[in-house]
Amino acid sequence: MADEPNRREHQQQQPPSSESQQKARNLVVAQASIFAVRTTAGQEKNAAELVATKAQAGKLPVLSIVVPENLRGYIFVEAPGPHVTDEAITGIKHVRSRVPGKVSYQDIEKYLITKPVIDELEVGNIVEITGGPFKGMRARITRVNKVKREATLELLEATFTLPITVNADYLKVVEKGEAPTTATASEAPSGEKRE
Repeated sequence: MADEPNRREHQQQQPPSSESQQKARNLVVAQASIFAVRTTAGQEKNAAELVATKAQAGKLPVLSIVVPENLRGYIFVEAPGPHVTDEAITGIKHVRSRVPGKVSYQDIEKYLITKPVIDELEVGNIVEITGGPFKGMRARITRVNKVKREATLELLEATFTLPITVNADYLKVVEKGEAPTTATASEAPSGEKRE
């Protein structure tokens, strides 16, 4: 019980800096900007982890680090200013440089919010198959079934056209194409003779 008054005194002696620190953090968050950082392609996650470790060890006010999955060679660092980002990336392996200027949220939003693959698939697109027995092959989409999340394809590398049906999760759009158009006899131009 003799220790209890000492604890109270110790608690009372703490400076009210916790409130001022909280206000300072809120100010930093309000003034934060996003900066693009070039990295070695394929080493984005390693570079981000090293930058995060350095920022924590140096108590730098780096708020977040984003590693977009579909953007190679870049990471995004959210910090109060470019000087903080520069300090965080200096001397880090696999980090090339900071891209001059700020990046707006709208510019990186497309890398953060991913659409389902099935929404990107259209008849005529050229796709690469990323899984299954046809992995690595390219094909043209002939039909898309959004309900079943499947696409019917014609392999481009096959000697004969054999339609195959593949789950949309195993497809990656390589090239936007146009749907093949075939004119029927009823659609023939009016000047031509129909047989």
